[in-house]
Amino acid sequence: MKINEAQHLVDNWIKEHGVRYFNELTNMALLMEEVGELARLIARKYGEQSYKKKDKKLSVSEEMADILFVLICLANQTGVDLTEAFKKTLEKKTKRDITRHKNNPKLHAAD
Repeated sequence: MKINEAQHLVDNWIKEHGVRYFNELTNMALLMEEVGELARLIARKYGEQSYKKKDKKLSVSEEMADILFVLICLANQTGVDLTEAFKKTLEKKTKRDITRHKNNPKLHAAD
């Protein structure tokens, strides 16, 4: 699926099942909540924290998909074409970091 297709699917889902978009501030708060849920899960799965009973049923992929859904909602309601925005970000990072990471000895320490 392409990013613009995902934006279209989310927009249709909102219109069909969600009644309307939550306002931008609410969606921003929801995005932070979802990011927090992913952070908690990663801290338990890959970090040093132990699982709580309620966390064992969560999955990294589901939490990432929840984040993507809310991010797409924000993009749709603010008129952002995520495909174009992502292309511009890749171009910016490529131009800015063309040798930065290759010349970073910290990244080669594990080689």
